Amino acid sequence: MKKLFVLFVFAFTSQIAIAETSIKAEVNGMVCAFCAKGIEKKLNAMPEGKGAFVDLKNRVVVMELKDGQEVTLEKFTQVIKDAGYTVSKIEKVPQSAEAIKLELLKTNGAK
Repeated sequence: MKKLFVLFVFAFTSQIAIAETSIKAEVNGMVCAFCAKGIEKKLNAMPEGKGAFVDLKNRVVVMELKDGQEVTLEKFTQVIKDAGYTVSKIEKVPQSAEAIKLELLKTNGAK
């Protein structure tokens, strides 16, 4: 019975993690911390966003969406474009912004 309960809890928490959606993009043109802060500020101002961060070294921009909120990839791209940058790759991912940030930090530390 314990094994069944543990399996149920694991399956349930896995579904919760999948429900979190972020938009992850590779952005060209960011060359300094001021660039990164500008993009981060614009994304954090979007009402659909839960939080955003920019990894300048890897040219990655991530915005986590609030539960039940949607942003089209076109709208996200337009925000980046309006800030003066170019999106070279974009995708929705089932990870939180924090999980992606930790993954990038781990990758950067390994280099």
